[in-house]
Amino acid sequence: MNDRVLITAGASGIGRAMAEAFASAGHQIWVTDVDTVALATLPAGWRGTCVNASDDAGVSALFAEIRETWGGLDALCANAGIAGPTALVEDVTLDDWRACVSVNLEGAFLAAKYAAPIMKAAGSGSMVFTSSTAGIYGYPNRAPYAAAKWAVIGLMKTLAMELGPFGIRANAICPGAVEGPRMEGVLEREATAKGMTRDQVYAGYASGTSMRSFVEAADIANMAVFLASPAARLVSGQVIAVDGHTENPDPKV
Repeated sequence: MNDRVLITAGASGIGRAMAEAFASAGHQIWVTDVDTVALATLPAGWRGTCVNASDDAGVSALFAEIRETWGGLDALCANAGIAGPTALVEDVTLDDWRACVSVNLEGAFLAAKYAAPIMKAAGSGSMVFTSSTAGIYGYPNRAPYAAAKWAVIGLMKTLAMELGPFGIRANAICPGAVEGPRMEGVLEREATAKGMTRDQVYAGYASGTSMRSFVEAADIANMAVFLASPAARLVSGQVIAVDGHTENPDPKV
């Protein structure tokens, strides 16, 4: 197999794990990111573009380049996202709300908007959206993030209906608490907001799953590779949690 795969926010974190997993499966890799330092560390053979996922002009130009360079696109991983503020809803500013929703939701919309015509022309394709368990259960003190991730699921399900007749599938992965720098930031901010230690918050997240565990980025990446593969040829419109089975959506000790 030699599919052409685009991963947004693919230079680090979950996106980087996705890119590595697809590359290991023999696919061509193109990643976007706003982190130029991380983009500079991409392996030989990968393509990388610095673009903000919520910048319409930048994303449009990216897909024009993909069309010209690759001639098509087999799989899209719309993965770009930011954590947003950790605060009670009355303390969230409108600017912070808009910034969070812009990257998490509008970034997914723009990637799908420009990928759809390319995939329609080929009569096939797979779109994998990174949502969150916050998009299933809600998330106290994270209203902008939870709202955006719920909306990503609505977008995905609508696209599955719109694009299915053209042979294009759409699915969403909902990670739980994923080990890594972004989650460390969330833990620290939540500890401050709740008057707890970082370790107490960490333990609360782990105890809120039936498997008593955080998730590794590779777990998310493996699911993305499956969803984009022929093995999932009739899997579309699905919301798949990779979270160790969340039992308690309001983690606490």
